[in-house]
Amino acid sequence: MFFENEVLFIEKEEAQIPWIKIFTKEPYKELTDCPQALLNELWEMVQLCERAMREFYKPDKINLASFANYVPRVHFHIMARFKEDEFFPECMWGKPQREKKDLNLPEFNDFVAFFKELAKK
Repeated sequence: MFFENEVLFIEKEEAQIPWIKIFTKEPYKELTDCPQALLNELWEMVQLCERAMREFYKPDKINLASFANYVPRVHFHIMARFKEDEFFPECMWGKPQREKKDLNLPEFNDFVAFFKELAKK
């Protein structure tokens, strides 16, 4: 976990690409179970994470997902995608399209510092 407030937390997913997940602290199963104030804060955080990834990593595309079949609680996946990544243009749960290689991306800890500065504004 690299970010937490009263109602949300964010953690890193280990992958070839920059991939983070935002969870509600309360284990709501569906978005419609969440109070409106929480939904507002969750959506603002999704947008902040997308903006931070776009500015920091300069990806070809951002992917957002919220399946929650294996982990049945409200959460979003935010992924910075690159044309050279192992799965592009397929989803990260799909069939690899090419051999995995080093994408030479900046360190994740540097992204965390960048994200935290954006979150202060």
